[in-house]
Amino acid sequence: MNQLVLFSSILTVTFLLAFSVDSAFAHPHSGQVMVNGHTHESQTEIISLGGMMALEKSTIFFHSPEENSLPWAFVEGNIKNHVEGYPVIIQIFKENDAVHFAQTNVSNDGDYEYRFRVLNSDNGVTSKIFEGDYLVKIFKVVYLNQKSLI
Repeated sequence: MNQLVLFSSILTVTFLLAFSVDSAFAHPHSGQVMVNGHTHESQTEIISLGGMMALEKSTIFFHSPEENSLPWAFVEGNIKNHVEGYPVIIQIFKENDAVHFAQTNVSNDGDYEYRFRVLNSDNGVTSKIFEGDYLVKIFKVVYLNQKSLI
């Protein structure tokens, strides 16, 4: 889903680590990192909130390679039918355990972005905050049928 080109950033590391997608993802398959069931697409579910709005839940796979040396990763996307006033909620899980929660605002054109640290450096000592495989769940409030709003 184009609007969830989530973690195309998965560690902006993708292009910053030697400017090569192949070196950015340490995954046993070639190409993009995989989501559940080994498909390359995010999994999206629509949950009605009654009336004209719904909660759109997308799940995406995130992999932070052991050799990662960049400090930041980010979640970004565009919501074509977002409901003004509702932030995007981001939840990151490792082996079904919640490890990070966040929310970010949506701009007037539907764009959103959330940056988070994957490496920490304190007094010259670097420690990894994220390493390995994670599931990222993204929640957005959207209109079910935007045409009916006109």
